[in-house]
Amino acid sequence: MESKYQLFNDNLVLFNDMLKSIESATKCILLETFRFGVGSIGEKFRSALIIKARQGLKVKLLVDAWGSDYDNSFFNPLIEAGVDLRVYKKLKLARTYFVKNHCRNHRKILMIDNKITYIGSSNITAYSLNWRELNLKIEDVNLTKLFRYSFNESFRSYNKYTLTKKSYKRNQYHNSWVLVQDVPNPYRQTIKKYYQKMIDRATKDILIESPYFLPGHILRKKLCDAAKRGVNVVVTMPFHSDVRLVDIVRRKYLGELHESGVKIRLYTSGNLHSKGFMIDDEVFSISSSNFDYRSFRYQYELALIGDEKSILENLRIHFDETLIHSKEFDYESWKKRSGVEKFFEWILLPIRYLL
Repeated sequence: MESKYQLFNDNLVLFNDMLKSIESATKCILLETFRFGVGSIGEKFRSALIIKARQGLKVKLLVDAWGSDYDNSFFNPLIEAGVDLRVYKKLKLARTYFVKNHCRNHRKILMIDNKITYIGSSNITAYSLNWRELNLKIEDVNLTKLFRYSFNESFRSYNKYTLTKKSYKRNQYHNSWVLVQDVPNPYRQTIKKYYQKMIDRATKDILIESPYFLPGHILRKKLCDAAKRGVNVVVTMPFHSDVRLVDIVRRKYLGELHESGVKIRLYTSGNLHSKGFMIDDEVFSISSSNFDYRSFRYQYELALIGDEKSILENLRIHFDETLIHSKEFDYESWKKRSGVEKFFEWILLPIRYLL
C-alpha cells in the first residue's frame, strides 16, 4: 500500500513533484510562501499557476512582501490571469521600523484540490535550489482540512498585525496530529512552548536541525538539562549559513551547550535549511519555524506535530544522512577564539531578536 506521506530533502525533486501536482489539479490551488522570486524556479511556478487560473481553477497565492522582494512586473501576470494574489506587509518607514517590518509571514504550504498538502522549509526560488531541506507531502484529506482552514484564516487577515498579548491563532487537531500556528507575539510563542514540552518529555534522544540556531535562555537551559539527565541531544546547523550575522551570534552560546553535554554538529555539504525536531523516535515536528528568537517572536509560522510511524522512520534516516555530512563542534578552538570574535558576538547580541 502506497504511503500517504513522503519526505523531501532535495529542492529539485520537491519542486518537480509540486509542479506535477499543480498540473494535475482540477479544482483549486492554495499557495502560501515566504519567498516566491524572479528566476528559473519562480518563473516555472508562475507559469504553472497562470495556466491553471486560465483553465478556471480557483488559485489563491499569499506571499510575503519582504521575503519575495515584491516586484509588480513579476506578479502582475498572475493577477491578470485571475490568480487571487495577496501580499503580506510591504516595508514601511516608521518610528517602529525594525519591530514592525520584522513581523513577517514565514509559512510555506501548498494545497492541491483539498487532497494534497506540502509543508516544510523550502521557498519557491532558485536561490536555495541546492540547499538541504525538510518537506513533507501529505495525501490525507483529514489533515489537508486542517491546513485549508489555516490558510483561509491567514488569507482573510493577511495584512493585519497588532502587538498584543491576546493575538493568537487556534491550533488545529486531528486524532494525534496537531497543527500549531504561531503569530507575531512575544507573549505567547506557541511553537516554542510546544518544543519546551517535547524536550521535557524526552528520555532517549532529541534531534534538531535548524539553519538559524538562536534559542532563548529557557530553551537552552532545557536542552542542557536534558543532556545532563542522560538524553542524547544532537543539534545540527550549517557550518556557514546564508546569514553570517546569525552564525556570529550563535557562536557565543555553543560552548555553553557543549559543556552541558549537548552535541553540536555542523553541516558542511552546502547550506542546511531544514527545520526538523524529533524526540525518542516517537514524536516529530516538521515546520517553517527556525529555532531562533525571530521565528518564535515575530513571524507567522506553522509546525505539524505528530507520531506517524512511517514519517518517524524516514525522519531518522534523514537525520542520520545529515550527520554523515557534518562535523563535530570544535570546543577547543571555540575557547581560543580571538578577542575580535568575542567583541562582535557581544556587539551583535542586543539585536539577536531581529536576526
